[in-house]
Formats: sequence, structure tokens, C-alpha cells
Amino acid sequence: MNRFDFSPYRRSTVGFDRLFDLLERQARSNSGDNYPPFNIERRGEDNYRITLAVAGFRPGDLDITAQQNLLVIQGRKREEGEDDAEMLHLGIANRGFERRFELADFVRVENARLEDGLLAIDLVREVPEAMKPKKIAVNGQKTLEVVRDDKDGDGDEPEKAADAA
Repeated sequence: MNRFDFSPYRRSTVGFDRLFDLLERQARSNSGDNYPPFNIERRGEDNYRITLAVAGFRPGDLDITAQQNLLVIQGRKREEGEDDAEMLHLGIANRGFERRFELADFVRVENARLEDGLLAIDLVREVPEAMKPKKIAVNGQKTLEVVRDDKDGDGDEPEKAADAA
């Protein structure tokens, strides 16, 4: 097992304990179980999608739980013998599973849907207004400006919205 020693970083940083604990826990729990396979994609500045291949599962067989900084997806195995057919070969996995995804602060689940054997979970990061960077008034300026990204794509400086001080 490859193990990375974070102790030199722990000695020279303050407040990153949660990050180092997360990395160590991931390294320990990465047991090689790749079922069900999944993709994680970035769909925009603050939008993400997790897609799991869950062939054979119905919406009622899946349980998605979003807690603070944690997304847990569970699939329950259906009871055998639902129909009278005798299975000659069982190649499609229908075993129970649990997948856990650590989420960054302010990331929430926006939508989940099951189509064509793929479970797509859309995530969005919403940083509260109080946490966004602000310009600070100097020498008695009357307004504060919230710094925003260049949403119109014209390449000029970031858009600004004036808020009363």
C-alpha cells in the first residue's frame, strides 16, 4: 500500500487538518472496489455532475443522501426470484453498493435523475454573499463593490455591483 506522509505539511500549516484527514482516509479506504463505475465532470465554473453506471437498478432501489460535505449513494440489491425465469448466465451485476463523495464547502445537490441505466447527480457550488470578496472603502468612500467574474465574456475587467455602505 502506498502511503504518503503528511506530517511535514501538518507541522508547517494551520487549519488544514480536515484536508489532510480527508486525503489519508481516502488513501486507506481506496480498496480497489470500482463498482459501480462513475464519472465526475465539471460543467461550468460552479457546476459539476457525477454519473454512475447502475444498470439493472430502479429508482426505488437507489438511496441518495446529502449531508454537510458528504454525498452517499446506496444501491440495494433486489430479491432474487422476482420472475419465474431460470438464469443461465448472470453477467449484469446486481449487487448492493455504497459510494461516498466528499463535497467542498457550499456544494449542494441540485438534481438527480436515472436514465438509460445512468444515475446523473448535478451539483452546484453556491458561495454565500458574505463569503465573496469585496472591495473595502478607503478614506471615506461611500460604496462597497462586490467583485464578480466577467459573465458577459467581453474580456474587460470584472463586472461590479454597487452596494450601499
